[in-house]
Amino acid sequence: MNVTISVEDDLLERARTLARNRGISLQELIREQLRLLAGERTGADAAAELLDLMEARGGHSGGQRPRREDAYEGRT
Repeated sequence: MNVTISVEDDLLERARTLARNRGISLQELIREQLRLLAGERTGADAAAELLDLMEARGGHSGGQRPRREDAYEGRT
């Protein structure tokens, strides 16, 4: 089904950049996001989200190893 929507120019450019960085079309990016919103999450969706988070957050432990009890803190 074809759908027409209106979005701000800057939002569209950011979405195009994100799609380009993922190596997918804008159309596929929108489909992925609609699947997520509708609760139809695929393994590819989860992997793409994790890669985006790793790229955006970076993160470095500074050579410190996490403690097991810290990893499970707050879980019941």
